[in-house]
Amino acid sequence: MSWTRRFVLALSAVLAALATALVTAPAAQAHEERPVTFPDGSGSVPTLRTGEPDLLVCKNDPADFRRRTAAFPAGLKARNLTLFDRCRRQGYRHLQQAVDAVDRPGMTIAILPGLYEEEPSQPAPTGACATLKAPKSSFGYQILSYEQQKQCPHNQNLVAILGKKNLQIEGTGASRLDVVIDARYTKLNAIRADGSDGVYFRNFTAQRTTFNSLYVLAADGFVIDDVLTRWNDEYGFLTFASDHGLYKNCESYGNGDSGIYPGSASDINDGRGYDVPRYSIEITGCRSHHNMVGYSGTAGDSVWVHDNELDHNMGGASMDSAFPGHPGLPQNHARFERNLIHDNNQNYYPYVADGTCAKPPAERGYEQGVVCPQISMPPGTGIITAGGNWNLYENNWIYGHQRAAFFLSAVPAFIRGESAWGKQTDTSHHNRYAANHLGVDRAGNIRPNRTDVWWDGQGSGNCWQPGTGAGTPYALPGCGPRRGDVSGDTRRLVGEPVKLAQLLVCADYNVQARRLPAGCDWYGARGIQRVETQLTLGTAAVLALVGTILWWRRLRGSRLAGAATLLGLLGLALDVTASTLALTPTVLPALALLLTGLWWTALGIALRPHRRFFAWTTITLGALTLLDAFDKAVLMIPWIPLSPAWIRGLLAVVWVLWAVIAAGTRRPTPTLPPAPAPLPTPSTPSDPSTPSGPAGGAA
Repeated sequence: MSWTRRFVLALSAVLAALATALVTAPAAQAHEERPVTFPDGSGSVPTLRTGEPDLLVCKNDPADFRRRTAAFPAGLKARNLTLFDRCRRQGYRHLQQAVDAVDRPGMTIAILPGLYEEEPSQPAPTGACATLKAPKSSFGYQILSYEQQKQCPHNQNLVAILGKKNLQIEGTGASRLDVVIDARYTKLNAIRADGSDGVYFRNFTAQRTTFNSLYVLAADGFVIDDVLTRWNDEYGFLTFASDHGLYKNCESYGNGDSGIYPGSASDINDGRGYDVPRYSIEITGCRSHHNMVGYSGTAGDSVWVHDNELDHNMGGASMDSAFPGHPGLPQNHARFERNLIHDNNQNYYPYVADGTCAKPPAERGYEQGVVCPQISMPPGTGIITAGGNWNLYENNWIYGHQRAAFFLSAVPAFIRGESAWGKQTDTSHHNRYAANHLGVDRAGNIRPNRTDVWWDGQGSGNCWQPGTGAGTPYALPGCGPRRGDVSGDTRRLVGEPVKLAQLLVCADYNVQARRLPAGCDWYGARGIQRVETQLTLGTAAVLALVGTILWWRRLRGSRLAGAATLLGLLGLALDVTASTLALTPTVLPALALLLTGLWWTALGIALRPHRRFFAWTTITLGALTLLDAFDKAVLMIPWIPLSPAWIRGLLAVVWVLWAVIAAGTRRPTPTLPPAPAPLPTPSTPSDPSTPSGPAGGAA
């Protein structure tokens, strides 16, 4: 391993240690489940069966049933009345009773219009079920094994479907709102299908849980068809460690995490490039709105998301490698195309700040529009990728966002619990953003995003379509016509320092503790409150003070040094101004770097006659600053492992210390040469008439 790579990895380790101190344990455990493995992939996507149902579920109130079906079309109304007569004679009053009666694969349960609160499942556990030994999640619920779920199916689930194969459950109403399964905030899950290959859900609503409305775990084959989920602490739909899955024509809203969550989808394409034989889960025709995020997927691998609408959430879609305990990390191979992702500008964090989310779930007001966001995320963003690889984002309409259309950042492997050196920089590679319609809706109306791209700069093989609007960084690698073609590719092992500082500060969020990070604009910090502005202002103040003192004490007689110092002060002021405009891409940061680079370069030239080595250090710092300006505004410099900002920042620390010493050292007093010895006085010639010595006297 080269010394350069060793240095970069060591720097990454230091930054990782800092992140560990800032990222709290609850935030890192958003979804905790027993250890599971992926299915073997031998299953298939189930198909809808249209024959007569095997089992029926209904309530036993004819007047209520007639009222619920009164407006149905004639044929559908007649069918429901026939099924109702049969159900009253030989059906079940609760869905769980029908599920328990399933005795072979391939059965169908029909649920007739009504409200199903599953009263026998509602009470808290008693006896042996109240004393199960199991680890606890950070949210306080027990992480039960499959055997414990079988033993006590209603400790956490209103309806538990455990090990049933090829089971179909469908509502018989005219719409999904005609059949409602309501947990009344007494259970983690309204419906849990665990180890049930080939399960098919259709045409009903599930709602009001302390975690998920509809949860599918470890299934090889499932379909969610025309189902509505709403008003949950965490997820509307959660599918986990599953393969051969299909979501279609679904809807979800009012959820504290995401409406649609295909977490740890079967990692069937690990090690491949863009061309893959199939996807493990397909999501199409769905709408997810007024959630924390419309779609999310920790380890959302090999998911094909197309022709959906994700709108009016805090964020449109998010996939990540940021939470441990999810098989299939790091995230890879999601494909988004032809989706409408727009106006995701909701901000639900005030409900955490004012204590609303500290109340019991039934008292929070979910039904009136309250959402309690469970994790840290930047509001006003279209698609967030926090540590993903080989993702394709093509031909989507992404518009109307107050922050950014695309948000891309890396996540070091230690966050997911892997400490190997070689894995710490294994995310944020080969993400392709091409042929998307940015800042315009499908009708052609202009609906700009405030920023089209926010990227921390880390990773290789990432590219953006030609003509991408304003972004930060200002210069971006471009996508070629073929997948895999990248112009101006970069190989950064560490992200930009200021952006990394922002991500670390913003991660310190905890909904249970009502902790919203100060200094993060995701939670409302503005102006001088923002961590980026505080860092920039502090740095500018130190450089301005030290630079001015250095000029006054050593170089105030130099016109070049005086002009350079004024230029530098202007550059520092522009840098502070630019830091307050982080959500509005502008040339000010690059202009500030340009002026500051010229300042250091000219100052170094003026110093050369006085302090030679310090002068060359100052010139080098100026050159690095100019290089950083070029990197941010013109072209991201390829093939370098670190942004010039890192080297410039480290050298600037050395320069400040050296400048303080140089300015504080007393100017040496010039030493005058010693005065020459007085010349001997020439003797006066003797007068011959005057005696000159003893001899004369004797004479």
